[in-house]
Amino acid sequence: MNAVTLNSGKQLPLLGLGTYKLHTYEELYKSVSAALDAGYRAFDTAAAYGNEGYLGQVIRELLPKHGLARSDVFLISKLGPESHGPRAKEGCLRSLQQLGCEYIDLYLVHWPGVVGLDPADPLHARYRLQSWSVLEELYDSKKFKAIGVSNYTTRHLLELLESCRVPPAVLQMECHPKLVQKQLRDICKEAGIHFQAYSSLGKGALLKDPEVKDVAESCGRTPAQVLLRWAVQQDISVLPRSSQPLLVQQNSKIFDFELSENEMLRLCALNCGTRYCTRDSTSIK
Repeated sequence: MNAVTLNSGKQLPLLGLGTYKLHTYEELYKSVSAALDAGYRAFDTAAAYGNEGYLGQVIRELLPKHGLARSDVFLISKLGPESHGPRAKEGCLRSLQQLGCEYIDLYLVHWPGVVGLDPADPLHARYRLQSWSVLEELYDSKKFKAIGVSNYTTRHLLELLESCRVPPAVLQMECHPKLVQKQLRDICKEAGIHFQAYSSLGKGALLKDPEVKDVAESCGRTPAQVLLRWAVQQDISVLPRSSQPLLVQQNSKIFDFELSENEMLRLCALNCGTRYCTRDSTSIK
């Protein structure tokens, strides 16, 4: 298995299946089945996606059909931004209940802010600390095998590192050749935090980029495979999502080739700070 070892000791597969916008049981069953066939062993969901229950059901049904046990897969979920602070424990336990699992392999704080509060409200920082304390408690009790954060900016991450008892194992953030996130990745590397990318394909826009297409053509791969390979070649784990089994399988074929140094440089040169996810956490105090 192509994986990295987290600071918690857990092994995180470099390739996982994202499930954002896979809302129905049927969609999830089709995609997860194709993913397991193709060798995926990590699956990413969140309370905010509204599909934890269906994903848990699908995983329980499909694992025996593939000769696998719960311990063979790595489940990731996230605390919703409406459940920060005083409601954090309730939100965490709800994720466990929805997934129908005794434990979750990696649980993240999904967003540094609280729903309904002005971005400048100082309560955000207080609630973040309360939420992290709850994650630490559930990590201690082994309900969560690793804990981390998502969408934290440099400021949010440094604030957490100054105050936490258990350091985050993972930072999950939008990352691709047009948004390389060098500063955040450097901080993560120094702190022993694994950097995980979402929106590796730029919500599909990067698949049409002329430079990406040219690199893909030169190495006989799809644009998606090139974008995913760009990340994993730097030990960044990825979570591509698709409701089409063929694309799920194609996206798995990223460990049997390497991009040349020149191809990597060409892709990195696309960096221009472009975000394809409209929500931006930089304004959250």
